[in-house]
Amino acid sequence: MDNDMILIKGNCIEIMKNIKDNSVDLIVTDPPYNLGNFMRGRATNLKQMRDNFFGSAGWDDLDYIDWANHMDLFFEESQRILKMNGSMIMFMSLIKIETIISLAEKNGFYYKTTGVWHKTNPMPRNMNLHFINSIEGWVYFTSKTRTGTFNNELLAIHDFVESSVTPKSEKKYGGHPTQKPEVIIQRFVELLSNPGDVVMDPFMGSGTTGVVSKRCGRSFYGIELQDDYFDIALKRIADVNSNASYNLEIINGA
Repeated sequence: MDNDMILIKGNCIEIMKNIKDNSVDLIVTDPPYNLGNFMRGRATNLKQMRDNFFGSAGWDDLDYIDWANHMDLFFEESQRILKMNGSMIMFMSLIKIETIISLAEKNGFYYKTTGVWHKTNPMPRNMNLHFINSIEGWVYFTSKTRTGTFNNELLAIHDFVESSVTPKSEKKYGGHPTQKPEVIIQRFVELLSNPGDVVMDPFMGSGTTGVVSKRCGRSFYGIELQDDYFDIALKRIADVNSNASYNLEIINGA
């Protein structure tokens, strides 16, 4: 059976309202952490030390209340479209985890655990002044139940993942300032979904979750608001070789 790769350009909250109930098996996503104003206010030199610094992008500096309201709506729609036993992995700044868990539980998600991604080669900025920032958080939820797909093959799976930062080879069509390595996303896709399942990323960015989903034999729904990142995601996903047959559909939902 053909798998579907559906890429939609537009606001994820509005787009998700048109997705059927109980139609998605797994959401793997990396929404804005809303740290732009916070980071700029700390007088750091990140912009000079990191290309395309997220704090200058404009999409990461909402008022806190606006950001929390947006995430509340996101969890409401996510809960509706996820199947029974569906799961969500959300990357998030550690200083926002409590808020994220509270909003998710308000909308009927079951909180499973918090883990970290350890970057083995982080940029050693200000290394003589404080600890090197080498981790990002992720949160694991299940929908409508306390148990979901977990393909651990009787192995003990720890609550951290480890890799280098995203390599240049995964940015040949262009990159995103918070782009995650394919190896990290693939670990979650293979562990928390099965071949033929529907994986979704409502904050698609440069399309890493779509690339991995196609490679692993899953269907994929991706939503991205920014034109340049959407175009990068389309090129990356179309470029993936796969033995399965795929239907690729592009929708401008703006």
